[in-house]
Amino acid sequence: MSLRRVESSARRRRSPWSLIGLVGLVLILAGCASNAPLDTFQPEGQEAQTIMDLVLPVFLVAAVVFVVVEGAIVFILWKFRSRKDDDPDEVPTQVHGNTRLEIGWTVLPAVILAPIAVLTVLTIFELEQRDDDALRVEVIGNQWWWEFRYDIEGNGEADIITATEMVVPAGRQIDLAITSNDVIHSFWIPRLNGKRDAVPGRTHTWSITADEPGYYWGQCTEFCGLSHAEMRMRVVALPPDEYEEWVQTQLQPAPAPQTASQARGQELFSQQCASCHRIDGLEAQPDPDDHPLVAGVGPDLTHFASRRAYAGGIFELYDPDTLQVRRGQLEAWLRDPVAEKPMAPDEGRGMPNLGLTEPQIDDLVDYLLSTADGPVWTGPRND
Repeated sequence: MSLRRVESSARRRRSPWSLIGLVGLVLILAGCASNAPLDTFQPEGQEAQTIMDLVLPVFLVAAVVFVVVEGAIVFILWKFRSRKDDDPDEVPTQVHGNTRLEIGWTVLPAVILAPIAVLTVLTIFELEQRDDDALRVEVIGNQWWWEFRYDIEGNGEADIITATEMVVPAGRQIDLAITSNDVIHSFWIPRLNGKRDAVPGRTHTWSITADEPGYYWGQCTEFCGLSHAEMRMRVVALPPDEYEEWVQTQLQPAPAPQTASQARGQELFSQQCASCHRIDGLEAQPDPDDHPLVAGVGPDLTHFASRRAYAGGIFELYDPDTLQVRRGQLEAWLRDPVAEKPMAPDEGRGMPNLGLTEPQIDDLVDYLLSTADGPVWTGPRND
């Protein structure tokens, strides 16, 4: 055999191992991210820390079991490997199983899993505990955005309605009542707690607590249709005094137009947008019995400009560094929403193209940007 043929044969023998090594390296590198806002291994709330206190010992036990089992498999493969002098027609001696060994590998997993089961049950009960002074917020999933309703006066009516951003006081437990207007969604803010489904016709309770002021990012984790991957949410945790200030500004109607352009934009909103959206203080509001949306309503846009994100959380209204309005993106969204985000408005799912002219877009943007009654919060973003 020539030297070239030997080298070619050696390369073929090495290629599967090279591929395995390359795949392993890619998987390792995929877990290295400098910016991971959805990292569940960075708990920043009481409930998330409770989950982490369970996850770490379970992972440790699983790692030990993995090493032992894989080590045993590798040892058996090596010890009983085929050798050159073995008779290929020889059948190994057939023996009955080892009773002691079979009992052992049945009892041992039960012994390992028993304390894990106890810890899991205790963790579930701990996650269900509620504080008496917890703030209660109703969370509603829609295709493809999240709505948050606050009953500030405790009379069963929503006094504040927002979209995409749930504003809460830092250090206080938030009790959530989670449901859906259309299909099954799943609410997940990984740094504050695990996942809880939003199911039409049912209400699931959940709680979160943000230890420190900041932004806590989330994502719908139940496939809910065309724009599932573009259905995000965030919790904005404010210092308690700033949260109270936010509540007072949100309870007020949106500011009245101050310029001719804003006045034209308000009129246009009433004519073109109010069939799905609402702004407190306007006479024209969505009729719950007469609208084209499967979810039944579009986001409430009262104080729209006081939020940092819109369109299901995929667009930032303000530049994160300069806090300058990203007007061009908002104009593009109003010009052709379907081009900016996958939706199916003909089926009542998502925002349609209203065919607005450029002057109309300018007026509508001016009006929407005038709805911020109070400063936009500029605290840490937890990126």
